Amino acid sequence: MSAKPSDAEKRAVDTARADTGSHRPDLALTPLHVVRLFEGAADLAPIVLLHGFTGDTTTWAAFADAWAAADRRRAGPSLCAVDLVGHGRSPDPDDPRAYRLEAQAASACTALAAQGIDRAVWLGYSMGGRVALAAALAHPDRVAALVLVSTSPGIADDALRAERAAADEALAAAVEADGIGPFVEHWARHALFATQDALGPAHAEAMRVQRLGNRAPAVARSLRAAGAGAMAPLWDRLGDLAMPVLVVSGALDEKYTAIGQAIVDAMDAAGRRATHVVVRGAGHAVQLEASAELADRVVRWIGGPSAG
Repeated sequence: MSAKPSDAEKRAVDTARADTGSHRPDLALTPLHVVRLFEGAADLAPIVLLHGFTGDTTTWAAFADAWAAADRRRAGPSLCAVDLVGHGRSPDPDDPRAYRLEAQAASACTALAAQGIDRAVWLGYSMGGRVALAAALAHPDRVAALVLVSTSPGIADDALRAERAAADEALAAAVEADGIGPFVEHWARHALFATQDALGPAHAEAMRVQRLGNRAPAVARSLRAAGAGAMAPLWDRLGDLAMPVLVVSGALDEKYTAIGQAIVDAMDAAGRRATHVVVRGAGHAVQLEASAELADRVVRWIGGPSAG
């Protein structure tokens, strides 16, 4: 069942349309659920957390706890997390345009504006990082700094992108046909998540339960509209990022560590500076596998780029 937006959320979407460029016919806004996880220094731009595919705001709990501990050593920004379109307590609209990265970025800007947040540090993981990147390019005045965790700017090779789109379509069709349960069992076996076995069976069960809360139609629409196969590659636009950029990857995730370094190299070539941090002992989901290390790295980095 789709989560239904409140009247206040609908009004927030209506009043923010001009600001987010939603007059575009291909851009459908969705009122998103936002939760504040930590209250920090009021004079600093808050940090907005965007989860990955099949995640929700609850998947940031360990990071929020680690952030609170880090904040006690150094006053830092507040944290808030957003449920992306079709995830968690946010709606899962029928319109596939709402799931496109550009539309999700605009929807997130609108949801944050409704919370009184006009400018923030955007920290996105995996798919959430791609949404954050889309926001930084389309709404740079809203993004004080950008943190990309295990994120790709897209698949540059046309053939490989088409191959990924076909795989995403097959997976979308499977979840529509078989339901969320079999999909969750399949997704948990993805090679990217193998390093999470070290976190133990309780973590695995918690992730299974969280993923079972997803709705099959929304999962399918996300794969088709926001998957890596559907994403227009943004490599040639990385030079447009004028804000400070931190790229984070887990050392055990060789694929995304290579992508992370390629992002930094591309920005350097375009005359932009970015920092790449590789977290030892972590795989793809750095915020789960090394939450304290990630929090500490971000706290220290924010002291440098003056993102407030």
